[in-house]
Formats: sequence, C-alpha cells, structure tokens
Amino acid sequence: MKAFILDRYGKTTGLRMGDLPEPKVGEADVLVQIHAASVNVLDSKIRNGDFKLILPYRLPMVLGNDLAGVVVRVGAKVRRFKPGDEVYAKTDSTRIGAFAEMIAINEDAVAHKPKTLSMEEAASLPLVALTAWQVLVERAKLKRGQKVFIHAGSGGVGTVAIQLAKHLGAFVATTTSAANADWVKRLGADVVIDYAKQDFEQVLQGYDVVLNSLGADVLEKSLSVLKPGGKLISISGPPDPEFANEIGASWFMRQMVRLLSHSIRTKAKRRGVNYSFLFMTPSGDQLRELGSLIDSGAIRPVIDQTFAFSSTNEAMAYVDKGRAKGKVVVKIR
Repeated sequence: MKAFILDRYGKTTGLRMGDLPEPKVGEADVLVQIHAASVNVLDSKIRNGDFKLILPYRLPMVLGNDLAGVVVRVGAKVRRFKPGDEVYAKTDSTRIGAFAEMIAINEDAVAHKPKTLSMEEAASLPLVALTAWQVLVERAKLKRGQKVFIHAGSGGVGTVAIQLAKHLGAFVATTTSAANADWVKRLGADVVIDYAKQDFEQVLQGYDVVLNSLGADVLEKSLSVLKPGGKLISISGPPDPEFANEIGASWFMRQMVRLLSHSIRTKAKRRGVNYSFLFMTPSGDQLRELGSLIDSGAIRPVIDQTFAFSSTNEAMAYVDKGRAKGKVVVKIR
C-alpha cells in the first residue's frame, strides 16, 4: 500500500511517499480502506518531535490521526462491524497512520460514519469533535446557562466546540480575526473578540469554562476570565501530573511534568480556579453520540481545503501556516 512516511523528526522535515505492507489485523481490529484523512496541528507536533518524550514512536512511521473509509476485513473477536461498513475514527495515539491507503484500528475506536456526511466531511471530525466533547462534556460538565470562552473559534477544534457548546445551551465567547467574526457568530458564538484589536482578558469576566488551544501567554491571561470555581482546560499544554499518571509515565517524567505545569497550577489555585490539561483519547462510543448530533444538524463539519493524497506534504505546510478556517483534508480514494 502507499503511505506517507516520516523518517526523522524536524520542523522542516517532509514526508516520504513509499510502499508498505498491508497492516496486520489483530483479533479486535478492523482493517479500513481509507478514503480520506484530515491533517491536524497534532500531526505537525509529532513530526517536529514535540511528543517524543511522552509518546516514543519508532521511526520510520506513518503520520495521520483521523480518517473515514470502508471496512474490508475484521478480526475474529470483532462484533460491531463487517466488511463494507462505512466508518470514521480517531486512531489510538500508539497506532497512528492515517496518511495511508489502509489502516488497522481497534474496533473500540471506530464508529459508523454519519449518514449525512461525505467521506471527506467525516474524516475532518473525529479528532476535533472528540476533543470538544471530552473538554466540554466530560471534563467541564458544561451545563445550560453557563458561560464558556473558546480560544481560536475559527480553528478545527474551535468550530466544533462552539457548535457543541451552543447545543448544550451555553453562552459562548470566542476569538478570531475580524474577517471571520460574522462567520463564527453563525456557528453560534454570542461574543466574538477580534484578537488583533482587543485584549480578551479586558473584555470577558465571570466565565465558568475556558478551552485553551494557544500558547503560554494566552493561557495565563485566561485565568482572569474565570469566576471562582471555574475551569481552565488546555489542549496545548503544559501537561499536568494527572496526565502523567494516566499515561503511566516514569517517575522522572512525572517530576518533569509537575515542574512544567507548576506555575500555571499555582496561579490558578491562587485565583480559586482549576487548571487541567487534556490529551484527547479515541472513543468509538463518543463518536456514535457525536454522529447522532451531526445527523441531526446540531454539528456540521467545516472544511477549509481538500488536497489530493499525492499533495499530503502541501496539506501539512498549509496547516503549519495556522490560517486554516476549520479543517484540512487529504482525499485518498
């Protein structure tokens, strides 16, 4: 099968198209013929080597974290899927590889593709939709009438998180450029802040939840937006001790993580708010719940641009610019 392969870490490293054997299918796996995969900031971070201490991948490797396609074979213990099923999935962090023609995935990470979506639309959603769900529903337990501030509302996670928060009945604020302001309002944002002209920490106050996807300077300013008892949940770090425990990190790594997040955790505690880091995990069950929301029209995918499979490096470069409006997708079949 054809695949795009990462041979070495580096910000300027390109992926190499090569031939690989068909993936081995475990007894709990489904083998999926990939029709489309999306490109995420996470792919760039893995390529850059940002996670090599936390997630020690073996190079060479195939990048790509979410996909849509058709099941072609199932393992002996698989009960929920059969050949011919159209599915979408976020790969397990230890078994990524969606920039390829085929992939084997544990059935627990897979769900049937929403009926109303094309393959490209379905491929755009798993990582960002699961992230939004796990932040807002699982971690924040967002309730009707609460106020949530979502950074970078026109990005991949932001576009889905705004829609999900509105479905949950929350009041939503977000940041974006002036050019995208009306557009994110149509997604459901109640307050839109032009990050080039306004300081969000001067405008917002009394919020219950902040979803952060940006850098350390924005993270610290976000504390002032929250009311006492509020929750600052970051998907861009720094990781916290709970995350280190979840992944079974070594004693040394746990101490490193504790040091990395000490400052923000201390400042959050002083303000009477909670800081936590979330590294999204795959879940077929959650994708099924999200699929119902998608087919009902509560959440719709946002695709900025679609690239041919042969142009996967160009798709990565486009995402690296940080200007994508929604998601970038690679069409494989």
